[in-house]
Amino acid sequence: MVQQLSDAELEIMKIVWENPSEVTLFPYIMDALAARGRPCQKNTLIVLLSRLMNKGFLRARKIGRRNEYTMLVSETEYQTAQTKNFLDKIYEGSAKGLVSNLIMGDLLSDEEYGELKRMLEKGKETP
Repeated sequence: MVQQLSDAELEIMKIVWENPSEVTLFPYIMDALAARGRPCQKNTLIVLLSRLMNKGFLRARKIGRRNEYTMLVSETEYQTAQTKNFLDKIYEGSAKGLVSNLIMGDLLSDEEYGELKRMLEKGKETP
């Protein structure tokens, strides 16, 4: 089961997920956090990375004095797990309830509504 992340942990994972390289280095994360307007102290980042490893999101490999971090959970896997958790908790597992709320609550743009409709119709055609 994929655990839920804190906001700070999620911010770090977004950086790892967006990194085109297979491994992510500590300085890359520090620089990316600063570029996002969320600078982080070195020790704080070490603690957060350690938590992500304990939760099974990252693996670290020590190369000399630096760690190379590799993701173990993809962004899609995390989103799917969190969406299922949200559906179960808020809508008692009903995707229809969620979609209905998005439509009735005027939470979708016309473009999003059209795209969702096309996706649903396409899904019906698939056996």
